[in-house]
Amino acid sequence: MITRILDLCEEKGMNINQLGTKAGLNPATIRSIVKKRCVSPKADTIYYICLGFGISMKEFFDTDLFNDIIDDD
Repeated sequence: MITRILDLCEEKGMNINQLGTKAGLNPATIRSIVKKRCVSPKADTIYYICLGFGISMKEFFDTDLFNDIIDDD
């Protein structure tokens, strides 16, 4: 999730403070995710981050970063 947030910040040309403002979140909340102080952010936090990026949650998670295949064999 950290990599995805940082990649999207770079792609969208914004920093954590700008993302926080656009998402309606305190930038400290996003920094706590990026710095691994918050390892399980709530779904609504991710939703607001997506709003800040101007993307859907589907778009956020639709990347190879989240497509790890678990082999049950």
